[in-house]
Amino acid sequence: MMAGPRPNALSWLGLSAVLVAVDQWSKWLAVSRLEYGNPVPFIDGFWNWTLVHNYGAAFSFLSSAGGWQRWFFTALAIVISTGLVVWLARTPRSDWRSALPFALIIAGAIGNVIDRIRYGYVVDFVDWYVGTWHWPAFNVADSAIVVGAALLVVLSFKSPDTTGKGG
Repeated sequence: MMAGPRPNALSWLGLSAVLVAVDQWSKWLAVSRLEYGNPVPFIDGFWNWTLVHNYGAAFSFLSSAGGWQRWFFTALAIVISTGLVVWLARTPRSDWRSALPFALIIAGAIGNVIDRIRYGYVVDFVDWYVGTWHWPAFNVADSAIVVGAALLVVLSFKSPDTTGKGG
């Protein structure tokens, strides 16, 4: 007698879809309500809403590379997301330590791919700063990628629960 198929972690893509929707909604708000480059204080001395266009990758890496980087980063995000979806398909549904970070990274990558295809750049609008020092502007998708990557590292130090008791 053959065992039935094991439930995989593809259901975590539901979280990815929700985060992509939140990311795109927040970017729509930023584009429709903010004036490009004009900071709007949210928490004085720490946080502004500032609409900027990122033609590169993290920290505006390669932002002035002449345009080829748009398609390079789009292709890279699609390849990575596809690989993570395949990995989710091979991951047991109960393995949230792998599935959650993958879902976050997929959401962030796809959210920014939508921008690159739609606008030719990524819409960023969260501007954190202290004094005159500003962290590079970012968005919900960027946050999902960073949190997902951090969780991958942090959760890799704890062995998965094999008892079935959770935790």
